[in-house]
Amino acid sequence: MKKFITHIIFATAFIGSLQQFSAQKVVVNREVETQKDGKMLLGVQTKDQFTKVPYADWYTKEHDEYALDQKAISELKKRKINSYNLIVFMGTWCEDSHRDFPRLMKILEEVKYPEDKMTIIAVNRKKESPSGEEATYNIQKVPTIIVQKYGKEIGRIIEMPTTGYVERDLVEILNKDDQSVIKEIFK
Repeated sequence: MKKFITHIIFATAFIGSLQQFSAQKVVVNREVETQKDGKMLLGVQTKDQFTKVPYADWYTKEHDEYALDQKAISELKKRKINSYNLIVFMGTWCEDSHRDFPRLMKILEEVKYPEDKMTIIAVNRKKESPSGEEATYNIQKVPTIIVQKYGKEIGRIIEMPTTGYVERDLVEILNKDDQSVIKEIFK
């Protein structure tokens, strides 16, 4: 009987700790005010945050004026970019993020990329986020766009696309992934 009661107490404590662990919530759309940079987003964000003042000033202009490379867009659709996950680290204080983040969003809208497959994490000038995700992904510069498949990183764009176009760099990453699959098959 003592053993049975001990097991019940242990199970109850274990279940209680699991519930407490799962109850931890990620704060989304955190905004802070700094003396140097004014308002700044920090941590996990939704796309909608960037259409609000003061971020809309740079976001909307770059988003609306960017001319997409339609050939690269067709390749992204053909290569099924929607089957990949994206993790985007950016800074609302960063000029490179002001340029490439809205462009990325326009590209993803064009290919009808599902928003739930993308995580946007805003960092401060030290490239830190409130939950420390930047350490997990070794973020040194922003923006950094990480492309994952089945939880494994297959490529990233760091600070600026090497081709000059985010969509072309994404195509190159997806092409490398296709080639690595072919190499695995014919080993």
